[in-house]
Amino acid sequence: MFDSIRHIARLTQAARTLAQYDALVPHELARHVPVAVRLGGRLARAWPGQRGRTATPSRPGIRLGLALQSLGPAFIKLGQFLATRPDLIGNELAGDLKSLQDRLPPFPTARTKTIIAAELERPWEELFSTLSEPMAAASIAQVHKAKTRPLDDELGAVKVVAVKVLRPDIEESFAADMEALAFAARWAERLRPALRRLEPVKLVETLAASSRMEMDLRLEAAAASELAENNRGRKNFRVPEVDWTRTSQRVLTSEWIDGTPITDGASLQALGFDPSLIARHVIEAFLTHALQDGFFHADMHQGNIFIDAEGCLTAVDFGIMGRLDRDSRRYLAEILFGFLTRDYERLAKVHFTAGYVPAHHSLHVFAQSLRAVGEPIFGRHAGAISMARLLAQLFQVTETFDMHLQPQLVLLQKTMMVVEGVARDLDPALNIWEVSRPIVEQWMAEHFGPEARLKEAAQGALSLGRSLSHLPAALSAAETVSAALTPQGLRLHPEAAHAIAKATHRQRRGVNVAVWIGATALAVIALSVLI
Repeated sequence: MFDSIRHIARLTQAARTLAQYDALVPHELARHVPVAVRLGGRLARAWPGQRGRTATPSRPGIRLGLALQSLGPAFIKLGQFLATRPDLIGNELAGDLKSLQDRLPPFPTARTKTIIAAELERPWEELFSTLSEPMAAASIAQVHKAKTRPLDDELGAVKVVAVKVLRPDIEESFAADMEALAFAARWAERLRPALRRLEPVKLVETLAASSRMEMDLRLEAAAASELAENNRGRKNFRVPEVDWTRTSQRVLTSEWIDGTPITDGASLQALGFDPSLIARHVIEAFLTHALQDGFFHADMHQGNIFIDAEGCLTAVDFGIMGRLDRDSRRYLAEILFGFLTRDYERLAKVHFTAGYVPAHHSLHVFAQSLRAVGEPIFGRHAGAISMARLLAQLFQVTETFDMHLQPQLVLLQKTMMVVEGVARDLDPALNIWEVSRPIVEQWMAEHFGPEARLKEAAQGALSLGRSLSHLPAALSAAETVSAALTPQGLRLHPEAAHAIAKATHRQRRGVNVAVWIGATALAVIALSVLI
């Protein structure tokens, strides 16, 4: 009960803040909402203690972004997520929320030094010879540039590193806000059953889980390490090296990147790099990570990608990562391959086979709906083709067919939209499908071609061989059990029969029954060896 009161209080405060920015019931939309809702918005805006803040004379989406930013990290993350869902909030509002900046004023460097000392259990001066003022400050953490001071057990020269430190007390405040949002999502599903298809509870849980990972910098370090390992031997993508000695739950130290920001097209060209080629590498890297590895950087916006001296993409900030299991990767590949080949019947079967669309719907009608999504793509100029928009339209169409959205696919679509935006800024005429086709076709060939079928057959034979290796023991057990069974019933060992007879005379009937139940259970256990 007390938790509910706390959640309601926080949501009420959020509603008041939204109202002050004219983002709760925007005046542009007021005539479309019930009178009671309109009145509630006015009362929230006039709440004592909130007067004096004036709404900016801009579009509703801009005002909403400013309101969410003022509400803190959890609401900033919510706004960034909504920006990827034009199917829910409309294209204009989603476009406005893309400008929502995950920036907050930095906290003092002196506090950073205190956190480092507490987390790494030694004075910061023993670990670093220099530590700059904050170079960047976001809602969850801020980053400093530093030089390492070699420790007794370390070899090599001084390294220039990036030191990322969590904001003080961020875990508690973020958790409280996410619990309030989860509370709101549960009530939304209860009061509006139609919203259940969108699974707001699961979406909040996914957002909370990914954000919690951001607040344990050891997990971010591990993600960077895994991504680096996956890309070992690949060209055009690399990951900064993690300094594990100077990393803990609230401090992450990694290689400092001196590359050129991917947004600086003029500098890239001056250095002799082709922006169009870099754009292709961005798409190729993302699809390779998603399809081949099932592990991808889920926050690949322009501020997180640099180009090093060799022209290699270098990513930073691994707090938000996405994972796709084998079934989800197959689903993604089948979707892209189905649209690439315009095989809508096969694509429809994929949805039914995976259980995403309930079996009572017509496969042919669903295939017709997929055709309505895919056909408008063909024949359009390259700059108008978007895989992320295609997935968004696909998810929208599936509402008619009771398809429940998978959170990992929503995160994938969100990331794909960001990645496409990065690539388009470099090359507005980039043909996304042309870049994607070789990667998708290679994945399909590896997993559904003749070699893949031979590999599956070999694995099946290996599993059968392992099963057959246990056959002698199973046959021996069967022989033992068979010998104990007679036409008259279960034949017991003489000693067991004698024990049961003695128990019959000495114990009550209940104990006697228990002994027989136990003997029967032993026989059942023996038989189960054969199953």
